[in-house]
Amino acid sequence: MKPKHFTIPYIGWMAVFVVTPIILIFVYAFTTAAGEFTLANFARIAAFRSVFVNSFRLALIATLICIVIGYPVAYILSREVMRVQRLIIMLVMLPLWMNFLLRTYAWMSILENTGLLNRFLAFVGLPTLRIINTQVAVVIGMVYNFLPFMILPIYSVIMKIDKSLLESARDLGAPPLAVFSKVVFPLSLPGVLSGMTMVFVPAVSTFVITQLLGGGMVILLGDLIEMQFLGAAFNPHVGSAVALVMMFIVIVFMYVMNKFGGGEERAVGL
Repeated sequence: MKPKHFTIPYIGWMAVFVVTPIILIFVYAFTTAAGEFTLANFARIAAFRSVFVNSFRLALIATLICIVIGYPVAYILSREVMRVQRLIIMLVMLPLWMNFLLRTYAWMSILENTGLLNRFLAFVGLPTLRIINTQVAVVIGMVYNFLPFMILPIYSVIMKIDKSLLESARDLGAPPLAVFSKVVFPLSLPGVLSGMTMVFVPAVSTFVITQLLGGGMVILLGDLIEMQFLGAAFNPHVGSAVALVMMFIVIVFMYVMNKFGGGEERAVGL
């Protein structure tokens, strides 16, 4: 048997579970319930403009917070000895070994009005907070669930930086801050861009986090699509149009990130 024959099951799996659903989305998006061609489904998307804006706004906020938290963690991690690196990487990946739904439920018990956080605040004599069922809770859930996808790409890229470049910069008299800003940070940008993509794309389309931590009060694109396919406002044609537009925007975002990342690699001479 030729090696290429081993790819046949994979190609078949992709055709059935990836390509076929995308084709169905295209068909539903451009047809009516009677099967006639129409663009009216896309015209109705204008009514959901606020959902699109809110989805991308919260996903962008979560992505920026992940960068602020993830980059220092990845940088400090890369400077530790290998034994410590393995331990911290295991701790970073540990939440990913748990079910996504269970992780989100855990945050419900922390953030709810009578949850662990408010019990602690009341115990120390501080006023309690109302976080559950708000956009803040949704962002917290996004950051917690997707932060490892920011840390790991940045850490991987920093670890691959040629140590001789850092030594050369120090030998030429560059202070630590200059070494970081002129050498480490520019060379690590591809990892940052990869992490942004890996965080932003699932954040903009999430619906479990909004349903559990948002309590149905925060509607994002994932919730909108689910309502069109499974909710009382059943309309798979409009839902497919929304999914298609979201898919197009995400693809454009990924293309821009990849082009920018490629430009950074060429700029640093990789």
